[in-house]
Amino acid sequence: MFEVIKREGAARRGVFVCSHGTVQTPVFMNVGTQGAIKGAVSAHDLKEIGCQIELSNTYHLHLRPGDENVRQMGGLHRFMDWDGPMLTDSGGFQVFSLAGLRKIKEEGVTFASHIDGRRIFMGPEESMRIQSNLGSDIAMAFDECVENPSPFEYVQKSCQRTARWLERCVTEHEKLNRAEDCVNPGQQLFGINQGGTYPELRVEHMKRIAQMPCDGFAIGGLAVGEPTEVMYEIIEAVEPHMPQDKPRYLMGVGTPSNIIEGVARGVDFFDCVMPARNARHGKLFTWQGTINIKNERYKLDTRPISEGCQCPACRSFSRAYLRHLVTAGEMLAMRLAVLHNLYFYNELMARIREALDSGTFGAFRETYSSVLEKPAPY
Repeated sequence: MFEVIKREGAARRGVFVCSHGTVQTPVFMNVGTQGAIKGAVSAHDLKEIGCQIELSNTYHLHLRPGDENVRQMGGLHRFMDWDGPMLTDSGGFQVFSLAGLRKIKEEGVTFASHIDGRRIFMGPEESMRIQSNLGSDIAMAFDECVENPSPFEYVQKSCQRTARWLERCVTEHEKLNRAEDCVNPGQQLFGINQGGTYPELRVEHMKRIAQMPCDGFAIGGLAVGEPTEVMYEIIEAVEPHMPQDKPRYLMGVGTPSNIIEGVARGVDFFDCVMPARNARHGKLFTWQGTINIKNERYKLDTRPISEGCQCPACRSFSRAYLRHLVTAGEMLAMRLAVLHNLYFYNELMARIREALDSGTFGAFRETYSSVLEKPAPY
């Protein structure tokens, strides 16, 4: 269930309810691809840093430890000891970006595992079964994520196939949820809009899939190399054709500015590996801009990463200490940095929601959208 409780322009303040809890939106989903956040961060840590939804990946968990094994362990929530809401990506993006020697047919995709090269088949029904075994609260439809750029004619055919695949996902998902031994019979299904960077294909595809009985809809296939302004133009073209009473999810996005601008264009859900990846390389977010903790200027800096931040790193440690851990190659450096950046993103969403609640999102956007990704002045 989803309810929009307040609007400011196209921006929406909402509440999403699923089997494992209630989510305040807009929301950033913390990405635990294989059941953990890269950087030695567990599900227990996510609670401490304000995470509302955890996101894991169908493709990776199917390969290892195997979704049937996770099912026998009681589902992914129990397996990783996370009792909050969870979304699983369909695996489509990984099949088309990581796997080798792909062969696409109407039935689905045959590909080589990036781990050991073994041949694997995945189609809409297989993706739904894997996600049902995992027991997530939101399953994503299986789609084809085309390369950017791709010829118009190919993208058009791909969109038509992705729409047909969604019809099969809906049928299989409904059947699986009715099964007596279903791990999570309340699992919801989100459809995915595709169409490359062609607005007319995006709109046509969105109009078609909006008629299908999905619980929410995502915009996929963006943030894959196209200019940022093109991404925003696609969102603006698609958004008017997305159901008003269902959540919208911008997949794989993005930077703090991308998120603020996405909210301004009507998006409710976001995810991205970037905050954790940047943290592992020493790039940290503050409300004054980014800092590279490896910089020698911080070797005697007694301040926390970000003044006033309540993350585990900032509550206890100085920039100088974190820089020392990074230069010494200590694993603790990566963990503390990842915790900080994820806390920052979750706090960013909390402040966005507060601004929407108070009718000041426009001022918030003007203050922070162009600042948060620039180097901090100190």
